[in-house]
Amino acid sequence: MRSLIRRRPKTDNAPRDPAPSRLGYRYQRLMLTPGFRASVRIGVPIILILTIAGSWYSKPANRAQLAMTIEETKQSFQQRPQFMVQTMNISGADYAIVAQVAPLLPSEFPVSSFDLDLEAIRAQIEALDPIQSASVRVGQAGALDVALTPRVPVALWRDDAVLRLIDPDGVQSGVVGFRADRLDLPLIAGDGAEEHIDEALALFAAAGPLLDRVRGLVRMGERRWDMVLDRDQRILLPSDAAVAALDRVIALNDAQDMLNRDVAVVDMRNVGRPTLRMNEEAAAALRRVNVQIDNDDGARN
Repeated sequence: MRSLIRRRPKTDNAPRDPAPSRLGYRYQRLMLTPGFRASVRIGVPIILILTIAGSWYSKPANRAQLAMTIEETKQSFQQRPQFMVQTMNISGADYAIVAQVAPLLPSEFPVSSFDLDLEAIRAQIEALDPIQSASVRVGQAGALDVALTPRVPVALWRDDAVLRLIDPDGVQSGVVGFRADRLDLPLIAGDGAEEHIDEALALFAAAGPLLDRVRGLVRMGERRWDMVLDRDQRILLPSDAAVAALDRVIALNDAQDMLNRDVAVVDMRNVGRPTLRMNEEAAAALRRVNVQIDNDDGARN
């Protein structure tokens, strides 16, 4: 039976079907996804660039050329005039301390500020005994400004044969050759004396009328002080309430002129029972007197 529908014969001029193929349809659907679209537009170029750069960098000659270019660029930037240090200023200390600090600082100028490790220089300066703190910075007009805060000694500590300058924190700030070099500072001695500098200074302050006669303080057994006076006299102070014991000695001396007599030692270690010890000459004279009295008594009998 002949079909009632007339079929159009296929010709080359037939209109093209606008419907996409299955593969094209899937691609279009993927391109509608924001993440996939971003990966295609951004990720693919990045991967291509990295591939080309990796291929170029894999060659040793290219790596050497890149390193040289980076170093030259770095040097040309660091050597700009605004980054160059031309001079150096040191303030806050005397010539002796400056002479110790100078070897730790740059000796040749100009020098780039990028070549200076300011924090390391500051740490090295503060490691010196006479320096309490330091500030190191590049200031105006390309100058390296070094501001020093030296330790201020408050006492001399006789450590065996060495005379050490001690600051209020008990830290050594230097040494001197002779006691006469720093007669303005009180003298302390003995093991552990520098660890109790506050108590020593309090005793010197409390010495009052005896201060002109005080030669120094000696730490005994790392627990108490002996105050040494001229004429080889000593005041043996207790481990506790040493200032109060010294005040009592001063009061006794004011009342009885005790320390101007033939007294060698005033023992205040037992505060409730002070003890006096006469010097050798006075003790010998007293013994002679006692012997003479005994002989006289024997002759009468």
